Amino acid sequence: MSLAVAGGFLDAYTYVGRGGVFCNAQTGNLVLLGIAAARGKAHESIAYLFPVIAFVCGVVVAETIKTHGGKFFRIDWPYLALTFEIAVLFAIGLIPDTGANRLVTLAASFAASLQVSSFNRLVNSGFSSTMCTGNLRMAVRTAHSAFVTRSKDDLRASARYCLIILAFVVGAAVGAAATAALGARAIWLSSALLALAMGLLFLER
Repeated sequence: MSLAVAGGFLDAYTYVGRGGVFCNAQTGNLVLLGIAAARGKAHESIAYLFPVIAFVCGVVVAETIKTHGGKFFRIDWPYLALTFEIAVLFAIGLIPDTGANRLVTLAASFAASLQVSSFNRLVNSGFSSTMCTGNLRMAVRTAHSAFVTRSKDDLRASARYCLIILAFVVGAAVGAAATAALGARAIWLSSALLALAMGLLFLER
């Protein structure tokens, strides 16, 4: 849930305070890209393409490190991914919100993709901490299964997905309000949420 709050927070932060671009919801960026292209705004459409490319690169890097990283890193990959993301987000908070927004969204999208690739299991099911479409589908699917089969396991799974979705929405609301009030440095709150997630991961292990 802390990762989902951070995910919603980051999307609201980059959309509200960094040029109207999402760093997590690449579907949204692709929709905005298509709309801009249809309106003949080529320069604007390119701005939506860059975070998508950064996200793709981040996934490639994450999967490569997860496969071969044991040869180079002694620390477990989830800790490394969170540490890198926290550092990137803290650095972004030092960049004024009056410029360099494209660089900010590139860095944030790359860091967010590491989170997506590193944390994609919710108990015994797949989930995403940075977007909600798949989680919403699984919430409804497991709820329907619980209704039909009276399965308590499916009911619990549906409740977990609903909590993740709620956490994401709360994160987006807090992110929008914090960005409006604090500007560029609001992203440090997201770094704190990720630090909390890393602490919980450490306690669990």
